[in-house]
Amino acid sequence: MPNVITQSIPFGEWETWVRITEPDLPRPGALPLVVLHGGPGMAHNYLRNLEALSDTGRRVIHYDQLGCGNSTHLPDAPAEFWTPQLFVDEFSNLVEHLGLTEYHLLGQSWGGMLGAEIATRRPEGLRALAICNSPASMQLWVEGAAELRAKLPGDVEATLSAHEASGTTSDPEYLRAAEVFYERHVCKIVPTPDDFRESEEQMEAEPTVYHTMNGPNEFHVVGTLRDWSIVDRVHSIDVPTLVVAGEEDEATPATWRPFAEGIPGAVTHVFPDASHCVHLEHPEEFRRVIADFLARHDH
Repeated sequence: MPNVITQSIPFGEWETWVRITEPDLPRPGALPLVVLHGGPGMAHNYLRNLEALSDTGRRVIHYDQLGCGNSTHLPDAPAEFWTPQLFVDEFSNLVEHLGLTEYHLLGQSWGGMLGAEIATRRPEGLRALAICNSPASMQLWVEGAAELRAKLPGDVEATLSAHEASGTTSDPEYLRAAEVFYERHVCKIVPTPDDFRESEEQMEAEPTVYHTMNGPNEFHVVGTLRDWSIVDRVHSIDVPTLVVAGEEDEATPATWRPFAEGIPGAVTHVFPDASHCVHLEHPEEFRRVIADFLARHDH
C-alpha cells in the first residue's frame, strides 16, 4: 500500500492542507505530480482516485486550495481577495515549502485554468502540464453551457428558465431540473460517487470561494471570474501540454480549443462516452492516458 502523509503548511497568515501519496516502488526519474482541484472551491476529494498514479512510481500531491476543504476558510474575505493570482501564489508557496525542484502539474476544471495561469509564469521546475476539462475563458464556458442547455428536454429548460427569471434558484424543482444537466455533462455516474459528493458537501457547507468567484451554479458565472480569459496568453506556455476532455463535457470543444491551438506543441485527447468527470467515469483509461503523457516527460 502506498504511504499517505497529510500536513498543513503555512501560507502567509493562513494554512494550506496537503495530502502526499508516496509510491511503494519509486521509479528513478519519475517526477512528482501536483494535482489542482476545481470549483473553484471543490476541495481535493473528488480527485482523490488520482493517487493511484503513484503506482507508476511517482509521488502524487493533492492539496485543498485556500478557502475550502481542510485549508483555512475565509468566509469574511472581500470579493476582490479571491483572484487567480492568490492561488498562483499559494501554489508557488507550496512548491517552495515542499522543496519541489522539478514536477508535473495536472489541473481539472478550474484547476486546469489555474494550471494554465501558473504555466504562463514559466516557473522554473515545471516540466509538463495536463489541462483537464477546462475552459480558456469564462465567456466561452457560458456560451458552451447555453448550447448544452438548449439540448435539454423542453420541460427541463422551461423549469430552469422560469425559476431563474423569478430568482428562485434554490427551489427544489429548479435543483431537480439542474440535476438533469449535471447528470449529462458534469458526472454521468448515478448515484454520485462518494468522493465527488464529499467535495460537493464541503462546498455547499462553506460556499464562499465558489459563490464569490463563479456564482450560484454552473449556468451563471457572475463572480470575480466572469471576465477571466487566458486566450491571449496561452502562447507563452513553454512546457509539453496535454489537453483532455469528455465527449459530453460541459467544457465543450469551443471552450478548450484555444489551449489546443494556442499552446505550442499541445496534444489533445477526447474520451468518448464521458462528461466533465472523466477521471471518475473512466478511471483506469484516464489514468493510463495521463501516466503515458507524464512518463514521456520524466527524466
